[in-house]
Amino acid sequence: MTPPFDRRHFIKSSTALMALSSIGAVAMPEFKPTTSYRVGLIGAGWYGKSDLFRLIQVASVEVVAVADPDRQMLTDAAKLISERQSSGKLPKVYADYRKMLAENKLDIVVIGSPDHWHALQAIDSLKAGAHVYVQKPISVDVLEGEAMVAAARKYNKVVQVGTQRKSTPHLIEAKKKFVDTGMLGKISHVDMCCYYHMRANGSPAVEPVPDFFNYELWTGPAPLLPYTGLPHRRWWRTMMEYGNGITGDMCVHMFDTVRWMLDLGWPKRIHASGGIYVQKEGLSTIADTQTATFEYDELNCVWQHRSWGTPADPEYPWAFVLYGDKGTLKGSTMRYDFIPQGQGEAVRGDVVYEREKYPEDLTEKDIELNAAPATRLHMLDFLKAIEKGGRPVADIEEGHISTASCILANLSMELERPLVYDPQKKIVVGDAEATELLKRPYRGGWKHPYGEMG
Repeated sequence: MTPPFDRRHFIKSSTALMALSSIGAVAMPEFKPTTSYRVGLIGAGWYGKSDLFRLIQVASVEVVAVADPDRQMLTDAAKLISERQSSGKLPKVYADYRKMLAENKLDIVVIGSPDHWHALQAIDSLKAGAHVYVQKPISVDVLEGEAMVAAARKYNKVVQVGTQRKSTPHLIEAKKKFVDTGMLGKISHVDMCCYYHMRANGSPAVEPVPDFFNYELWTGPAPLLPYTGLPHRRWWRTMMEYGNGITGDMCVHMFDTVRWMLDLGWPKRIHASGGIYVQKEGLSTIADTQTATFEYDELNCVWQHRSWGTPADPEYPWAFVLYGDKGTLKGSTMRYDFIPQGQGEAVRGDVVYEREKYPEDLTEKDIELNAAPATRLHMLDFLKAIEKGGRPVADIEEGHISTASCILANLSMELERPLVYDPQKKIVVGDAEATELLKRPYRGGWKHPYGEMG
């Protein structure tokens, strides 16, 4: 099996030296959590632990339980958590998250499992009385997302989605300086892109499932594919059975950021094209090439990804560009550039690190150094909504719009026609075939949540 592109190693290697000499940390929000929280983690892999460690850094929490169907990963995660939390206690460990929820009264559940699990785990956590921090994309089909929004409102809990670009210091600055002040003028086009070579591929042989891994439970409601080795470390992301490809993984971040910056809701129409154009060998079922257009009044937001070739702009391989009649704003996880139209001064802003306040960032295995300050701010915003009321910056409804739009782009590519989604009627307008595809079939023994919550 060809090793997948590993974003964490790319970012860590390209920014570690920069972190040592970075400018001072951006001031945290004035809000300081006053409550202690009992926390559970579902999904003990890379990003689940990363999100949890950011929460531990900014709040008084006791991680009491962790759930994951991989016993080895679960044991390793529990040890790391005991070393990071102030009590030094080992959390209880569970293969099945449902048992964890039943046996522990949790205030917060952090969900870092693969995409095909997000909806069921989030809804079950809400039913159990917890507030939820769930990674993006929130769902693998549109109606899962609708059920998640309904559950958050029914149980009156805060759900923050891990679209932390909204909490990224240099992007907050760019929005305030150049978008909110009108310096870009009328914005009538947006480009978004990802050119990382992140599509795992290869043809690994079928092999026995190891005794420490419950593959049946890991698969859950998704199709049970032949076991070809541990699906961790991004292999699962190469299969549409478990997610929504690079558009669902990477476009959701940039599109969500653009919607936040420009105060956009649901697109009026979505159309996309693409497929597997270059990397035809191997088992991967996600598109290696895709273009999607999200249409608004006098504004098109256009996404493009290629998991091959070179980026259009080497400084912005994963990015968005806002085009106004008075200027252009480029943004990424690493920087922003404002380019005025005509006279005026170009302005660059760079990613901010917090090495002085959080020196442990520089020794944490597999950390995304550039994302750590953003995730800490995102966690503080989540806690503020819990303690003060109101909706967090990445409320579940906003995460649903961004996720569902990317899913609809994939459906448009599959059906080879534009789609118009009606969020009130929860149908694709005038398209019965597309409407049927808003809800994926679940494997036997698992029940789709839309019938209950939607």
